[in-house]
Amino acid sequence: MVYSFDQGPRFFKYISKAGTYIVDGVLAFSQFGVCVVYNVFVAATLKQLIDVNWGVADLRIYIAVIALCLIPPFQIRKLKYLVPFNILASILIYTGFSLMMYYLFVGLPPITERNIFFGRIDKLPLFFGIALFSITSVGVMLAVEAEMAKPRHYLGWFGILDRAILLVIISYVTFGLMGYWRYGDDTAGSIALNIPTDEVLSQVAKGFIASAIFLTYPLAGFVIIDIIMNHFWNKNGDLPNAALKESILRVCTVALICITAIIAPNLGPLLSLVGALTISLLNLVFPALIEICLYYPPEYNYGKLKWVLVKDIFYVIIGILILVQGTVFSIKDMISEWGGGDTTTEGPETTAEATTANMSALTTALTAAPPDAPGFRFL
Repeated sequence: MVYSFDQGPRFFKYISKAGTYIVDGVLAFSQFGVCVVYNVFVAATLKQLIDVNWGVADLRIYIAVIALCLIPPFQIRKLKYLVPFNILASILIYTGFSLMMYYLFVGLPPITERNIFFGRIDKLPLFFGIALFSITSVGVMLAVEAEMAKPRHYLGWFGILDRAILLVIISYVTFGLMGYWRYGDDTAGSIALNIPTDEVLSQVAKGFIASAIFLTYPLAGFVIIDIIMNHFWNKNGDLPNAALKESILRVCTVALICITAIIAPNLGPLLSLVGALTISLLNLVFPALIEICLYYPPEYNYGKLKWVLVKDIFYVIIGILILVQGTVFSIKDMISEWGGGDTTTEGPETTAEATTANMSALTTALTAAPPDAPGFRFL
């Protein structure tokens, strides 16, 4: 970030150091929001399964219990030791999705009964927030790339990241098309919400997905601790009792995530808020500004007709629009749901499909070995 801004216009040179701290802060906050969503999701799914069989309890109790269970795996400090957890998580989540496909293919109506071209315009900001949250995970991507022996394999043309995202997109498109074809306008925030909760098959599917997300939690939190320890608290590597202090930091982080989840247990707006507030910056605005600065020197000149500059300005505008509108709509939805009573029925599975991006990226990255490819590109 500092290097790229130093190559750019004078204004960017003045804010280059501050820009690094801003990116670190947004990245850490983004992963913090992901952990909050994961905590709520697992707790809400567990509550849904227990309510059907034994009785109703407050969602916040489940959030606290899940947080306590997350403390031991959150103490894992090496990324390579998280690989088995994420391999198992990928198996569980796709097994759960496969079980849910049974409900999508049974009783399909004629496709002509569905309005397949138009939706509600006022829901676009919510969609963009959730979509950005789902298909991208900058924090995990950077952490994985930093730990790889050959980082060039990760970002090359049809490299590890491309393969993982392709699998994720295929999953989303399949569930989106089949879900709407099956349930039409009655489709809930997630397809899994349309599936019966009192059948063994659906309970097993939801249990698999919740377990997968539980196993992915340490990966999302890894980025938070890495930024705090290596970029700020122990930047020079001379912090006394660093291991003990890091362990305490990890426990405090889980506790803070738990408290936040208890305060805001509404997954839909929460997921959209995280996506709009942070992912729009990390995936659109910041990369575009970096490329504007890198191509600023005369020897690059932004290409023919300044197409690189035009593209990056377009990305910045779109990112800011998603940031502002998505944040406003998400906060409004949160306020509306806080004043509307029960907020625990819709949402647990809203994050299930979204979680696949993190797990697929890590699992594929640390187990595959693709051929060499160019290491940097921006699209």
